Amino acid sequence: MNNVDPFVRYSVKTLYHFTDRRNLPSIRQLGGLFSFAKLGEKQVADLYPGGNKLSLEADKQKGMDRYVHLCFTGSHPMEFLAKQAKHIGETTYLHIDSAVLKIDGVMYSAGVSNKTGVEIYPLEEAKKHIDFEALFTYVNWKANPAFHQRRKEAEKCEILVPDHIPLHLIRNIPNG
Repeated sequence: MNNVDPFVRYSVKTLYHFTDRRNLPSIRQLGGLFSFAKLGEKQVADLYPGGNKLSLEADKQKGMDRYVHLCFTGSHPMEFLAKQAKHIGETTYLHIDSAVLKIDGVMYSAGVSNKTGVEIYPLEEAKKHIDFEALFTYVNWKANPAFHQRRKEAEKCEILVPDHIPLHLIRNIPNG
């Protein structure tokens, strides 16, 4: 069982991307999700990014603006912070087919990717670092606070997809 790919063992079929609902028309019109750098190259206006100016600059400095950022669960600590700071309004979590993991150049960050000191790994190497158990195993958190802390840390991790996620890999893009 140890040789089984952990994405298969834990039945990871969906990854998630949160976005301001005002971005949905652009996502549909452009044919998918694009990295912030690609959106800039395309001169897309009226963007509602989750990050503030400082966060977006940190992304650019670390090259993380060249990736679409995904998370493992339908919640991410950055969404909460972005809403509190009013960088984004009403959000939705887009469900991304795990086939996205087959795109060349997919990476993994062991935390919020633009944070100083967070390691970035190629996907094969990442399989050794992702806390699949914390992400995909039910545990009574009240009975096990240490496990709850592991889960909170694992939820900060990101899958980084270079440049673009095609529309056909987004399972639940609303129509309006």
